[in-house]
Amino acid sequence: MVPPSQFLPAAFSLGAVFVWGTSDFLGGYASRRSNAFVFTTIVHLSGLLLMSGVAVAGHSPFPSRAGIAWALAAGLSGGGGLAIFYRALASGRMGLTAPVAAVLSAIIPTVFGIFTEGVPRSVQVAGFVLAAAGIWLISRPEDGSRPQGIGTAIFAGICFAGYYLFIKQAGDNSAIWLAAVSRVASFVLTGLIVVWGRNYQITRAGLGIGVVAGVLDISGSVMFVRATQTGRLDAAVVISSLYPAITVLLARLFLKEHFTGWKMVGMFAALLAVPLIAGR
Repeated sequence: MVPPSQFLPAAFSLGAVFVWGTSDFLGGYASRRSNAFVFTTIVHLSGLLLMSGVAVAGHSPFPSRAGIAWALAAGLSGGGGLAIFYRALASGRMGLTAPVAAVLSAIIPTVFGIFTEGVPRSVQVAGFVLAAAGIWLISRPEDGSRPQGIGTAIFAGICFAGYYLFIKQAGDNSAIWLAAVSRVASFVLTGLIVVWGRNYQITRAGLGIGVVAGVLDISGSVMFVRATQTGRLDAAVVISSLYPAITVLLARLFLKEHFTGWKMVGMFAALLAVPLIAGR
């Protein structure tokens, strides 16, 4: 039985949640012992090589000039934001800094989507509210402290919002090529920052993790592009912004970060939000 068309964008967004959440965990972990910009440059390069190869092998149609321009703009915004985000994850607790960036990156495109695509149905609005509450509960500091890395996480969230908005404007061009082109700008930007700063510190393990994180990150980008092409921007952004739940879970499992009942409630709320947002 073919699933209803309205669930296809949600499926793409959920795929982005899992791969982005895993990629962010790997990036935050590896950046603790490596220069965040060097690591991010490796992430962008590996993603660029992968998707370029896939696009050529699959004979995907090359994007239009407008699509290329918007993809490059998305790469500049998202690429710089990712490096800053990895730095925030490395300097603070992943379970707190990741959701802060997610909240900000979701709010701006969601408001833009409502103004440009119209107000969504009431069931979707309920899903948005539930998702926002879930992200907040996941990110809520339990000890009342202000964790390190919040300032950079806020800046990263704004950059991610720019990526979402720009890549949406790239239209219905090949999602694989759009992701690859965006990584050209990301790679050049972070590479220039590395050369300017002359800090090339990275461990051998960080190099390998960077390649894996790059494959995951660009795969999530392709899924997000497809979600925006097959559905509403605000729905794609809100669901995709639930990726901190994966980062938090991995940080709890592997780094033994504190995990409270409120975070469990937040994750449950996030799960309930998905079918509501996917509804029509």
